[in-house]
Amino acid sequence: MLVRVQNPAGTNAERALIDWLRTWKEPDNPKGVATINCSLFHSDRLHQFDAVVWTPTSCVVIEAEALVARQDGVLEIPLNGPWTINEEPAVFEGRDRRTLLEKSREHTFALQNWLAARGLGQRAVHGVALVVPLRGAQLSVEQAWSDPSFDVVLGNDPTGLEEYFEALTESEKHLWTANDVAVAFRAMGILPYLPAPQDLLAEGFLGPIDITLWHGGPQQAQAEAYAEEMAEAEREAARERRVVVAPWYSPWKLYPAESGQVNIGRGFMRVALMLGMLVAVAWVLWFILAALLTYGP
Repeated sequence: MLVRVQNPAGTNAERALIDWLRTWKEPDNPKGVATINCSLFHSDRLHQFDAVVWTPTSCVVIEAEALVARQDGVLEIPLNGPWTINEEPAVFEGRDRRTLLEKSREHTFALQNWLAARGLGQRAVHGVALVVPLRGAQLSVEQAWSDPSFDVVLGNDPTGLEEYFEALTESEKHLWTANDVAVAFRAMGILPYLPAPQDLLAEGFLGPIDITLWHGGPQQAQAEAYAEEMAEAEREAARERRVVVAPWYSPWKLYPAESGQVNIGRGFMRVALMLGMLVAVAWVLWFILAALLTYGP
């Protein structure tokens, strides 16, 4: 997972999220690129995202909040209204009076429409609320309704969030290409945080690569180097296609030379077979020429 942080001085929940995402470096960990503390201006309104994570199969807006006091019990998630823990209001670190569900609805809807206006509307945007309890708190989640575009994950450790992305990967298919991610970064004004094409491909995003999307950013040189590598690979493939492959009956195929050894017998057979082929070709040409001279006009 590639992590790009615009403002490291975030909330406790955001700092925990950054630390967890940066541990996803193993081959079996979720792949993608995460932008922390990014924003989007849409419909005359500024939307501030705690995090947006692009994976090869999905786009996820994360709302991260930490509880300021130890509250044990069941975190109840109603369809509307405040969140409670054992019928007591859940006290979060942020000052926003909206619930995490309300913020997620607004942010995912805004990002979905914004992407659609740029030709990326066929890609669903998911929302997830990351709730970070105090250390040692015994907390569980009860959500009596179902919404495929919204989930609540407890942030006791990075396992819950990792399992969420793994389940999302299994249920979705490859939709996001490296170019799609580059388009989103450029339009959101976060081009300086756009990873190099090589890094996005290594994370599982599909190609091909339009290097002009990286122009003007710090990874432009990396993009041009990638383009040169691809061009050289194409030239090498073209040279290999132009190489004439000897047929199976070639003397060098039937009696190949052995590396590091001089075999007089094989050499003699190669020369003899080559001379025999030349004599046979000459005889065929003589036969055709004689027929033309004898029976021709």
